[in-house]
Amino acid sequence: MFQSIVDYYQIFIFSYSLVTVAVYIIFAIVSLRLILSYKRKSQDHNIRYILASPLAPGISVIAPAYNESLTILDNVSALLRLNYPHYEVIIVNDGSTDNTLELLIDKFKLREVDFPYEERIKTREVTRFFKSANKSYDRLLVVDKVNGQGKADASNVGINASQFDYFLCTDVDCILDQDVLLRLIRPVLDEHGRKPLRRSVVQCDPWKDSKNERQVIAVGAPLRMINSSEVDDGVITRFRPPLQILPRFQELEYIRAYLLSKMAWSGFNCVPNVSGGLGLFNKSVAIKVGGYDSRSFAEDIDIVTRMSVYMIRNGLEYAIRYIPISLCWTEGPQTLAVFARQRIRWARGLMQIIVLHRHVLLNPKYKRLGLIVFPYNLIFEFFAPIFEAVGLLFYIYLILIQAINWQSTFILMAFLYTFSVAISTISVLWDQIVKNHYKSTWEVIALCLTGFAEPFVYHPLIVYFGIRGYLKSILGREMIWGNMQRRGFRKND
Repeated sequence: MFQSIVDYYQIFIFSYSLVTVAVYIIFAIVSLRLILSYKRKSQDHNIRYILASPLAPGISVIAPAYNESLTILDNVSALLRLNYPHYEVIIVNDGSTDNTLELLIDKFKLREVDFPYEERIKTREVTRFFKSANKSYDRLLVVDKVNGQGKADASNVGINASQFDYFLCTDVDCILDQDVLLRLIRPVLDEHGRKPLRRSVVQCDPWKDSKNERQVIAVGAPLRMINSSEVDDGVITRFRPPLQILPRFQELEYIRAYLLSKMAWSGFNCVPNVSGGLGLFNKSVAIKVGGYDSRSFAEDIDIVTRMSVYMIRNGLEYAIRYIPISLCWTEGPQTLAVFARQRIRWARGLMQIIVLHRHVLLNPKYKRLGLIVFPYNLIFEFFAPIFEAVGLLFYIYLILIQAINWQSTFILMAFLYTFSVAISTISVLWDQIVKNHYKSTWEVIALCLTGFAEPFVYHPLIVYFGIRGYLKSILGREMIWGNMQRRGFRKND
């Protein structure tokens, strides 16, 4: 009986590993195809049509801020210099207890104004609105509100205050590429009527609601670590892989997650989420589903899920797209304590999504969302740390009772390790195909070498904090959001 359990478990582990390998091979092939297609379109050549068109849709850039005094001025300055014809910048001060608001008032010559605020999404109390007396900062609106215990509530305030049909949600500690709005709006315009960009922008109304046309309801792009890069007045002047160990591992993880997984899912129109750090959304659909859920630990996955469900239930064709070029850089956690809070929250958020939207799982009514996206998230995202933790304990037990097959175990582990390193290296290569951000070849090689240590150093932490997140959810422990504890940007020497 015991030997049968051992045999069946080993077959299960082998099969699970084999399917995982197959999935990542498919991801690598599909993502490369999409990346090369993106490069062939020569977007830099076509962007000028968006800039010149009076029909380019307006975009509201929403950035919640809580105790961001170290980076707030650099980031807002950068947001005000984005390359786009029609946009506004909405900074939502979420009850900061430091001098974030005072710095904004002083730097941008803000004064309190009356504002026609409509609460289309229910939020915590909004207290004041600020606009600049300087016409150079006319795009800027600063909203002061009571702290909502999370980004979601502040984001909803920004949506309520926004005037345009699309909004870009980001974190105020992020640095955005100056062409971020041009590049993110491009898939929206390309999808309209499946017509060439020039015709769609100049002759069509690309955001007209129609049941006969597929709407792009959200667009995302890769996020990267800004740790160790050099920033001057909100502009990155020198890209560099993080020198600190945790952000370096995160840089590699982000490249792999965005350029392989999310790009491939975009090709299948099965994108599971658009990152809260950088996401362009159709505002009317976001409002109809109630905006971000302030009770969610994974508000970015939750809003994309609810928007998708809304479109399916109403018989509306929709798409969620990712583009491969990095447009956003954020400061990653440098201490284990902050990193642990982040990953525990993500794990709790994933579990919350699976439970809250369980009616979607394997439900043919929800098409790709129910038959592909949710099963994948359940099996390869949610269960992955559980399978790994149980597997480790099982193998330790087999070692103790001297019942392990060392030869087969070694072959399996060696194969999985080699494949893991290969996938990480391929991800970095794909990134170099998109754009060579790093100054030297050695920086690229050093980042690839990080993949050799990841399975032994970084991945066990991911598994451990994932399990902790699940246990905290099951036990009903209160979630403590905590502060990111920013270090600020590295300046030019």
